[in-house]
Amino acid sequence: MRTACAQRAVETVRFRLLQGDTQFMKTFNRARLKSLLAAGGAAVLLAILLAVPVYAAAGDINTVIDSVRNWVAGLLAALATLFLTIGGARYLTANGNPRAVEEGKAGIKSAMIGYALALLAPMLVSILQKVLNT
Repeated sequence: MRTACAQRAVETVRFRLLQGDTQFMKTFNRARLKSLLAAGGAAVLLAILLAVPVYAAAGDINTVIDSVRNWVAGLLAALATLFLTIGGARYLTANGNPRAVEEGKAGIKSAMIGYALALLAPMLVSILQKVLNT
């Protein structure tokens, strides 16, 4: 439940946006863009900092394939998380704008595809190992 002050602030923002206050809209859009960039940057930075290096022995093909699988699955999961964050932020800040709602839904859909590919990566690598007879 919002406080009276927060409710008044929300009503002021809605009123100014509906009245077409262009200077306020530019400021509002800049703030929204900054928050989206900050969230995306934080997600990428977190994915880079928490990445666990996977080392492979040069002579063993199974170890190399497993290493590549782990890197690909991790990268796909990190990108999917980034797309989910950006898509969710776009959807939440759409404020009834149909174009922004569709962009948010598209970002969320891309994230779901990325998560599915990350889950399927081990199966695809096992198929590759069977094809190579290793």
